[in-house]
Amino acid sequence: MTIYDRILTEKEFVHQNDLQYPFEERGLQFGDGIYEVIRVYQGNYYLIDEHVDRLYRSADAVKINVPYTKDQMYHYLDQLLKVNEVKSDAKVYLQITRGSAPRDHTFPLDTSANLYAYVKDLPRATDWMRDGVSAISHPDVRWDWCYIKSLNLLPNVLAKQEAKEQGSFEAILHKDGEVTECSSSNAYLVRNGKVYTHPARKNILHGCVRIAVEAFCKKEGIEFVEEAFRIEDIEYADELFLTSSTAEVMPITKVDERTIGDGTPGKITRTLQKCYEEDAKISAEQSLFKHV
Repeated sequence: MTIYDRILTEKEFVHQNDLQYPFEERGLQFGDGIYEVIRVYQGNYYLIDEHVDRLYRSADAVKINVPYTKDQMYHYLDQLLKVNEVKSDAKVYLQITRGSAPRDHTFPLDTSANLYAYVKDLPRATDWMRDGVSAISHPDVRWDWCYIKSLNLLPNVLAKQEAKEQGSFEAILHKDGEVTECSSSNAYLVRNGKVYTHPARKNILHGCVRIAVEAFCKKEGIEFVEEAFRIEDIEYADELFLTSSTAEVMPITKVDERTIGDGTPGKITRTLQKCYEEDAKISAEQSLFKHV
């Protein structure tokens, strides 16, 4: 396993062991921050524009002043891969908090945001993508502004842990019977050749891969319906899948011990997986430093 040890901070690239913040840090004490997880294939970012745009939307929503312009952010993210000599499949974690200041609920004055980003190897989960995964259903008890990619993830963590304890990959969240998304991914139901998913409102995260999937559906002539489905609709699904930057297009073949379709990944899911792979390959071929 490759070890990448150079971390981007708001000032410079430092060794991971040298990264320090005061103990009164608002991300630590309040969850007062935002983050992104960006996929890297063979040393090249995928959907980088979508991730950077969402990062700044989240920052605006919570009134955090990002210490870089977008062009500077692109440059430093590219440099993060370069200084770590990244050539493999990986992920970049990027976090921005309101900063370090004496603990007080109100925003501190004259305090700069804390930013850091690091890269870690992440091979593709090809076995799971080939065979499919299982999921559980779980009540959605999160706050109403899930479109903000904030650090406040305890409900997501608890749902994901419940899924793990039941031997499943994910937890499909539902509120009043309506499926919103999963604990760390967007959810989709396929019925009669149409792909259904919750509308991109404030109560779900507007996934970057979700944006790509909508474009793939348009390209392939598959109807993409932004309409929430209910937890009981899963029983009648032809296919079910989830998407995220780390899971890509992941088939779900079982929910709460109930088999989806014939128990294997379906035709539309396979089509979208192929579209994803082709798009990621094209993106890698056209990628690095185009924003610099």
